[in-house]
Amino acid sequence: MFKSQEIAIDLGTASILVYTKDKGIILNEPSVVAVDANTHKLLAVGSKAQEMIGRNPEDISVIRPLRKGVISNYEATTVMIKYILSKTHRFMFFKPRVIVCVPSVVTQVEKKAVIDAMLSAGARSAYLIEEPLAAAIGAGLDISKPSGHIVIDIGGGTTDIAVISLGSMVVHSSLKTAGDDFDQDIIKHIRKRHNLIIGERMAETIKKEIGCVYPQDEQTFMKVKGRSVSSGLPQEVLISSDEIMTAFKDTTDVIVNGVKDILERTPPELIGDISISGAVMTGGGSLIKGLDKLLSDETGLDVTVAENPITCVVLGTGKALDEMRTLRRNKMF
Repeated sequence: MFKSQEIAIDLGTASILVYTKDKGIILNEPSVVAVDANTHKLLAVGSKAQEMIGRNPEDISVIRPLRKGVISNYEATTVMIKYILSKTHRFMFFKPRVIVCVPSVVTQVEKKAVIDAMLSAGARSAYLIEEPLAAAIGAGLDISKPSGHIVIDIGGGTTDIAVISLGSMVVHSSLKTAGDDFDQDIIKHIRKRHNLIIGERMAETIKKEIGCVYPQDEQTFMKVKGRSVSSGLPQEVLISSDEIMTAFKDTTDVIVNGVKDILERTPPELIGDISISGAVMTGGGSLIKGLDKLLSDETGLDVTVAENPITCVVLGTGKALDEMRTLRRNKMF
């Protein structure tokens, strides 16, 4: 007898990852959709659509359907999920069961929007799991015991912070400040200081190449091309890692204060556990140079970055497939 396959999805603001138990991670694409503005026909999804950002003519709409961890464009999200399910499930006879991770703080309306989008896209049933739980499982933490762990998951749209014990979140928070905000910091800084306009893709490249939030042993530099605000002509400037660190300060402060707030609300018994086990960082934002050291200095904890920070959430979501029954309470009809 054929069985419906089970699929885990990390439906992120920046990227979407898909996992199956038999094949592991089978898809990792940017959360971007390109459609014909007149006919609404799907033109591209993922990397191909991302390449069009800033280069698209008026008759092509390039959309990021998720913002700050939730669906901002339901139609585009459904189209994107339909494409992904068809690409990953083309040879299956039955519709898949899907489990999706969501930020730790979302409304019932936002949860229902995710469930409805999955069902409309072709899923047989859909379940939800909170991102910090999925991240902790994916990072290899044993969250089933009566011992406290703190997880800091920095994605594209949200930073989820949670103290976990006995398989549940004891205290948690979801900040609407994350990786995308670092990109915007770079765009604003370069325009203000260098009178130069750059796009989101260039800002992301700068973040990955020389972005840092903690003094580095050696300052690094990068040549950046853009459009001059005054002349409107192409221009190139040289920027340093130190000035990017300064540009990141406000965003970094929000994340640091968010972690401190969680620690202040954590029961004393669990604080003792956390002081021993330390904090684990996951998500693409955790890769910003020096963020672990900064958080360690500010909190006094041993802060480490998970081995596979970008895939932790989807891997943890995938492992939760084995516990589908315990997740039925999260299912919405």
